[in-house]
Amino acid sequence: MSLYRLTDVTQVYDGRTVVDIPRLDIEAGGRYALLGPNGAGKTTLLNILAFLDRPTTGSVEFDGATAAFTRQGMQRLRKRVVMVDQNPILFTTTVYKNVAFGLKVRKTPKKEQIRRVGEALDQVGMSAFAGAMAHRLSGGETQRVALARALALSPAVMLCDEPTANVDAENQSSILRILKDSNQQHRITLVFTTHDRSQAAALARETIYLDRGRLAAAGQENVFAAVLKTGRDGRGVCQIENGPKMALPHGGVSDVERKVRIEVDPARLMLGPEDEERTADNRFSGRVVRVAEERDRIWCVVDIGVRIGATLSPAAYRRLRPLVGDTVSVQVPSDAVRVI
Repeated sequence: MSLYRLTDVTQVYDGRTVVDIPRLDIEAGGRYALLGPNGAGKTTLLNILAFLDRPTTGSVEFDGATAAFTRQGMQRLRKRVVMVDQNPILFTTTVYKNVAFGLKVRKTPKKEQIRRVGEALDQVGMSAFAGAMAHRLSGGETQRVALARALALSPAVMLCDEPTANVDAENQSSILRILKDSNQQHRITLVFTTHDRSQAAALARETIYLDRGRLAAAGQENVFAAVLKTGRDGRGVCQIENGPKMALPHGGVSDVERKVRIEVDPARLMLGPEDEERTADNRFSGRVVRVAEERDRIWCVVDIGVRIGATLSPAAYRRLRPLVGDTVSVQVPSDAVRVI
């Protein structure tokens, strides 16, 4: 069953379309990762889902009814949806009072407040900090208290903007566990933004990709700003911003130099040993910066001046076995590069 259904939703700021989504369904009880480059519209979409912003056009259905983006209508819907920011702000008081704040505003009976706050702090592993001053906590502890504050409200939906961006590895693991447990044990629908594909694959059941506010096909993470020009042989050449040049297939290129965005298909990239002969077009040397298992594929990110990701089959990965820090060659077939 669809908990959210967005139809022809756009968000326009100062004449610029930030979000443009013809149709998007989010199922009740699901876990969704929201991926895309900086400026793709991820946070704007979260704000619409949180009923913090009214879309410029289109309709949002929630739990079978069209959402009324009036003051009263949004206040009612916000009681079922909570948003946890990347940098949550806690009041300069105790952890307990921070977690109890939303319940107090909703005039929850005192005994019920005590029960819910206790359960929420226990769920995030912060019971021992109930009397501690919130402003003295570490970044990871602050994020866990923010999650407890959200969970105490028993929401139907929890929206998290980069929930592990500013915390250490130990707290990252705890936060991912908290989010997964919240979904599995309490059927809370979870939508979170991240730049970490391995984290998305580990936690989410579904992934939503955004590029320039629009839904994009899975894998469109290799998107770069570039300048398109014509090479000596008449072929198009893209000079990636702060990165290398990449040749395009023959044909379809004007003589006019212009700024574009290009997409490189990660499934078409080929990795090889560092000393592999580099005579073909679009062959680069780079350092491996991330390797992660992603369901039935291996996601390998290589820094060739820009970070570019390749998806490898397990067999292809075993032939080379690249490790983080290794230098490898990367071949990008020209027809794997597309101007978008």
